[in-house]
Amino acid sequence: MDEQLDKLDLRLLQELQKDGRLTNNELGDRIALSPSQCSRRRTRLEAEGYIRSYRAYLDREKLGLDMLVVISVTLATHNRDNARRFSQLINGLPEVLEAYALTGEMDYHLKVATRGLADLSKFVNDVLLPHESVQHVKTSIVLDTLKTFEGFPVRIPGSWHGDSAR
Repeated sequence: MDEQLDKLDLRLLQELQKDGRLTNNELGDRIALSPSQCSRRRTRLEAEGYIRSYRAYLDREKLGLDMLVVISVTLATHNRDNARRFSQLINGLPEVLEAYALTGEMDYHLKVATRGLADLSKFVNDVLLPHESVQHVKTSIVLDTLKTFEGFPVRIPGSWHGDSAR
């Protein structure tokens, strides 16, 4: 935890992660600060990069993206140029929701959303596999989502959730 953040900053961050549309009045009511104090703290946290952006979380299935897939990728060769080429490919594909470079057996894990099996097949066979940087692709279709990302754990010293004895 950064020493520049006090308990009120951390509580403000917790609340904004739950609902980024909170007004300074609403935020003040939740964390017992005046709206002007909330505004100053929020502005500072934005300027310092603690708050990177605000966005709406859309419903993937209502958008017709019924298939969620985790794809493991092994690169053809392990050098900077090949990794850069793969990164450029992935960053240009809207189907890729998240991408992680890994240690271990596989080089990358991709979280991908498609409109179904036919689109997944096209994505793997027409986009990933033919790319010069890719050697091997392994797909795993998500059967059920047990938990989705709802924000980072913000530890407030002295609170039950912030205690290390958990």
